[in-house]
Amino acid sequence: MHVRDVAARAGRLAPHLYCRKTRRDATLPTAKLHDLRHLYASGLIAASCDVVTVQRALGRSSPTVTLNTYAHLWPTAEDRTRAGAAAMLAEVLGRTDEPLTNDDAA
Repeated sequence: MHVRDVAARAGRLAPHLYCRKTRRDATLPTAKLHDLRHLYASGLIAASCDVVTVQRALGRSSPTVTLNTYAHLWPTAEDRTRAGAAAMLAEVLGRTDEPLTNDDAA
């Protein structure tokens, strides 16, 4: 029996069909439920969650599986160095996000 038949007998749409219908009705671009999983994982990584936290949140079997998929999203040592240097300079200069211009030197 097809999922649609089971859903029809239950008097409701199956979850994946409901998502597809809702997306179509809202004229949203094509996105699958699995795309939301990737969005969730990348959001956790952007929020500085470690690999074990992301692995557990996704229900993956091991951190290795998570790293194989998302390693490119974690900041590198160079990224952390640049962020640290920028924070240090902002503290020393007493400025947070004002651009440095030649007018400031005068």
